Amino acid sequence: MRVRPGAGPVGAEAVRPAVLTGGVVRRSWLVIWRGMRAHPGTYVLAVGLSGVFGAATVAVSRVLGEVTDRVVVPALAGDADARGNLGLAGLVLVAVAVTLAVGVAGRRIFAGIGYSDIGADHRRAVTRQYLRLPMSWHRRHPTGQLLANASSDVEAATGVFNPLPFALGVVVMIVVAAVALVAVDVWIAVTALAVLPIAVLANVVFQRYMTPAATRAQQLRAAVSDVAHESFEAALLVKSLGTADREEARFAAKADELRAANVRVGQVRALFDPVIELLPSLGTLAVLLVGAHRAAAGAVGAGDIVSAGYLLTLMAVPVRAFGWVLGELPRALVGYDRIARVLDARNDMPTGTHELGAAGGGLRVTVRDVTLTVPGADGSVDLLSRVDLELAPGRTVALVGPTGAGKSTLAGLLARLRDPSAGQVLLDGVDLRDLADVAGHVALVAQQTFVFEDTVRANVTLADGDDPAAPSDDEVWAALATARIDHVVRGLPGGLDAALGERGANLSGGQRQRLAIARALVRRPRLLVLDDATSAVDPRVEQQILRGLGSAWGPGGGPTVLLVAYRMSSVLLADEVVHLAAGRVVDHGTHDELLARDPGYAELATAYLRDSERRAQDAGDEEVSA
Repeated sequence: MRVRPGAGPVGAEAVRPAVLTGGVVRRSWLVIWRGMRAHPGTYVLAVGLSGVFGAATVAVSRVLGEVTDRVVVPALAGDADARGNLGLAGLVLVAVAVTLAVGVAGRRIFAGIGYSDIGADHRRAVTRQYLRLPMSWHRRHPTGQLLANASSDVEAATGVFNPLPFALGVVVMIVVAAVALVAVDVWIAVTALAVLPIAVLANVVFQRYMTPAATRAQQLRAAVSDVAHESFEAALLVKSLGTADREEARFAAKADELRAANVRVGQVRALFDPVIELLPSLGTLAVLLVGAHRAAAGAVGAGDIVSAGYLLTLMAVPVRAFGWVLGELPRALVGYDRIARVLDARNDMPTGTHELGAAGGGLRVTVRDVTLTVPGADGSVDLLSRVDLELAPGRTVALVGPTGAGKSTLAGLLARLRDPSAGQVLLDGVDLRDLADVAGHVALVAQQTFVFEDTVRANVTLADGDDPAAPSDDEVWAALATARIDHVVRGLPGGLDAALGERGANLSGGQRQRLAIARALVRRPRLLVLDDATSAVDPRVEQQILRGLGSAWGPGGGPTVLLVAYRMSSVLLADEVVHLAAGRVVDHGTHDELLARDPGYAELATAYLRDSERRAQDAGDEEVSA
């Protein structure tokens, strides 16, 4: 499925690249056309009312002239009929004024609606695409850049739509004024209308200088967002190590670069805007010069020259309106191109169509000859190599190994955060790549848990309160009880409705991990992957959680559990142990079997045991000192 700006998702049969091709004129036209086509009704009203404003503006001069000649002047001369028509003349003027006001107000209202709607379309399309793209894509793109795509790039891409209806609608003024100028004199009309191609030529030059300047500014906005995001995320590190000055200097350096880029954009714009403002005045002077020459030749009268000059002043309004549009176009193209690159990003992990069904009990997991290769500094690197593994349904399997062995990588493959370069990962005999809903059967809980600034209920269900598919409160409490955190929640003011601080600041590390486990359990997964998800949980509580999984699921049995473990107390809770080293499975069996035949595992188990004893000793010392 592909997303396009202003149109939401489209099916595979209607895939169309979002990136624009061709020259500046074609790309500018496509940006405008795609935006307006997404909201045709709004822009028909906006442009139509702008046209009403243009027509009413031209009509003002004609109505004033007619009222003056037919009513005001005769009435002043004592004509009784003309005096009787003064009221009617006043009503006509009021009608024209009201029409003018309706045109202005309506154009601004609907132009604002269209501008806001297109911006919302872009933001929805970008964020929808973010959620659909795999983790491998997100790892290649800094968070600051993603934030800029959804914020400043959207603002740049939509800025042109604010003045656009005004510019298009007042074409009526150009047409009416042009016809009137031709009626006065062809040579005067040609002189006056020469303003328009000069404005287009000025925009071509403007685009040449403005596009690189706007591109640089948009790139630096993303860079500034990225530095700010890193500094905020690392607030604890910055405060504890006293590196605030360094972070301030990093941010100031990028901010200065952005300031310089914005100044450059302003300088280019400062040259273009006065030219557009000056053109109508120069046109008026040219009309007066040509008109004087034509009057001297007897071709036109003085009144015709004055009329032509007035018509040209009317044309100044649409020329300035087009100038506003042309001034926004370079930035709009840059912003749109940056958005389009996100929308056209290829999802190399398409969803399958196979359904596993709703059968209870754990899944049989088969990892068959799996290799995962990633690019490295000196060529490709195998994170996993020829891994073969079988997990029986309902069994708890501990995955152990030294740092960098590939444990988290293998855990991520089971949750399909990425696909293997070779081999297969099968759930009940079905390749993960063929499944329609992996998340409906597999739940991954990582060591670093994320807690939303929301209620306990919302953090566990990850659903809105009015969602009919959301787990019930009874199911939430059951999951919290299995994760051994229900007593903590009951002690919070409001219970399930208790508000949790940003990232769960009012919970301890172990409580956050147990909340994340409850979040996974409430979905009743058939495969539960715990990637060191109990590292901050007391070993006794961890034991209670793992032993409670089977009974919580009822007669069908509990889920298959893969437990990435870093402490001996966790390993001893497992039915089986898999020893992974250098991306390969070294051995697979029970704890006692591996101790007897795998020296590497025996050494690792001894190290785990010593680390557990050290942690227990540290905890005891803290209690004594307290």
